[in-house]
Amino acid sequence: MKEIIIKGRKVIGGVAQGEALVTKQAISGWGGTNPLEGKVIERKHELEGCCFKDKILVFRGAKGSSGWTNAFHIAKLANKLPKGIIFTEMTTKIALGAVIMDIPAMTDFEKNPLEIIETGDWIKIDSDNEEIIIRKNK
Repeated sequence: MKEIIIKGRKVIGGVAQGEALVTKQAISGWGGTNPLEGKVIERKHELEGCCFKDKILVFRGAKGSSGWTNAFHIAKLANKLPKGIIFTEMTTKIALGAVIMDIPAMTDFEKNPLEIIETGDWIKIDSDNEEIIIRKNK
């Protein structure tokens, strides 16, 4: 199976691998997720009802208030976090959220991962080497 490698910038170090859950939309933490279930609950969001626990969450970035960090801190305490996050828009909300979650996180890619990765693809985040490895599901 062909592997695609994309270089980016480490936000939080480490290595994680798993199935991708992808949205081109931003995710609202407080009110947009149920952190106790590890699900997106925002009405009309393309991931509404989807579970992000143990996935590699690939998304545009964080939206909403500073409650974003609180929601993902609760998800961490409930053991409902994604294995790693890949995002394209860095903000203080998501930077702090990544620190709180303490899972591999990357941004600032040489190619837009939202144009390459699809839900169901297998992803390895190697933040320490500043790359993601993609194996297409199709």
